Amino acid sequence: MDHERGTRALLDEFEKLSIEGEYEQLRERIREFAENNQEIFYTVALALTNSPHFFGDVEAQLGVGPADTLRDLAETYPSLAEPFYLVRLEVTQDRHNPVTELDVATSYHREEEVPLVSYSASSGGVTLYDYKGAPHEVLQTATFLVEATNDSLEAALAQNHSVNTDELSELIDRREQLESQLNALQDHIDALRRKPVGDE
Repeated sequence: MDHERGTRALLDEFEKLSIEGEYEQLRERIREFAENNQEIFYTVALALTNSPHFFGDVEAQLGVGPADTLRDLAETYPSLAEPFYLVRLEVTQDRHNPVTELDVATSYHREEEVPLVSYSASSGGVTLYDYKGAPHEVLQTATFLVEATNDSLEAALAQNHSVNTDELSELIDRREQLESQLNALQDHIDALRRKPVGDE
């Protein structure tokens, strides 16, 4: 009972941070909770997923009472579901600030005759970075990331590590998406080459 009261008091604090928009502080507090109270953290994180399968397992193992208590957490603190999920992802899969949203906008700088790309990446409510640059600058960043991806795969091969089939399947899909976008990029470049500079 004391554990339950203490956990609810902590979740009340977390919810207050969420309501106030203090997402970075909330993320750090949940990370601390996961580090210091791992078993309770996992229980709460799974409860907040509001998964009938999870509640069914709890009910089968511990009875209706504990399952109802956990169901109540999911109903009382729905705003904490995503931040707990993201920290659980960090803890279980060695991730950090998983990107959940990328807002993109385009504009045009008439004096330089250059399109501009703006994007903002966020992880849950935490804004990771904002960026604005010319297309070639955006592609330079993309090139760095693809190079880093290749480095990681090369290292895995060199160290004789395997890569699971789900990851390989996702890599194949992403490569095909990249190839499609690069083909479209080439089409746009070819069209712009045929268009006189300054021709509106």
